[in-house]
Amino acid sequence: MPGSTKAMTALTVVVLVVVTAYTVTLGSDGWLWFGWVVLSLLTLGTSVAARRAR
Repeated sequence: MPGSTKAMTALTVVVLVVVTAYTVTLGSDGWLWFGWVVLSLLTLGTSVAARRAR
């Protein structure tokens, strides 16, 4: 896994933790979860592209 894919994966996990903490403290916000899903799909796409490039 190249460095950019690792960084994107770490960012996705950190954002998941932040969105979860926000939801627990202040209530759910659908846009935050939508944004996290989009980020997750981008991370998955980057990971698949990196594996195919090998």
